[in-house]
Amino acid sequence: MNQADALDIVQSAIWTIIVASSPAVVAAMAVGIVIALLQALTQVQEITLTFIPKIIATLLVTSLMAPFIGTVIYAFAEQLYGRIQNGF
Repeated sequence: MNQADALDIVQSAIWTIIVASSPAVVAAMAVGIVIALLQALTQVQEITLTFIPKIIATLLVTSLMAPFIGTVIYAFAEQLYGRIQNGF
C-alpha cells in the first residue's frame, strides 16, 4: 500500500460520509431556514424554538433514508474489502 492507495481510500471515505449524511443535513437546514423566516416575520425571537423541529425532521429523514444510507456505507465497505482481498 502506497500513498496513492491511502489517499484514494480516505477520499472514498470522506465522500461516503458526505453522501450518507447529506439527507439529514439538508433536512435540518431546510427546517432551520423555514423557522428563521417565521421568526423574522412574526418577530418571535425564541432561541430554543428551532431545536425540537430540527431534531424531529432529522430523525424522520434519517429513518426514511436509512436504506439509502445503508446502501452507501455497504458499497464503501464492499469496495474497501475488495481492495484488501486483491492486495490493493
